[in-house]
Amino acid sequence: MLENKNFKMITNQKGMTLIEIMIVLVIIATMGTVLVTQVNKQLEKGRMNQAKILIAEVGKNLDQYNLDCGAYPTTDQGINALLTPPGSGCANWGPEPYLKKMPKDPWNSELSYSSDGSKYILKSYGKDKKEGGDGYNRDISSEDL
Repeated sequence: MLENKNFKMITNQKGMTLIEIMIVLVIIATMGTVLVTQVNKQLEKGRMNQAKILIAEVGKNLDQYNLDCGAYPTTDQGINALLTPPGSGCANWGPEPYLKKMPKDPWNSELSYSSDGSKYILKSYGKDKKEGGDGYNRDISSEDL
């Protein structure tokens, strides 16, 4: 009788098998992967929106420079023209610079600037820091705003 009682006790023990634990771990890992992927997509989308806002803000400063000086800074002058007063070509320059410091995009790169004096193009090359690209690696340009 004692042997039967011990046998029952062993068969009535509750617990999880190794396979059940592995299945739970696979489900948790899958959910974690999906979550991390979605978070990364939202972070990149946020950085792209931040770059658009930066380009629009620098664009406003360029427009103010154009109003005061009669033309946009040339490509050779670059955005640096907004940091320091120009030579004798701009009589209406205010006492303060248009920008306090050189702006950088959310990927810590300088904006690309080109201008013929009558219009300008500001660009952030995005996450890959190369011209062109698509998806979350595409360029963000003032022409697209």
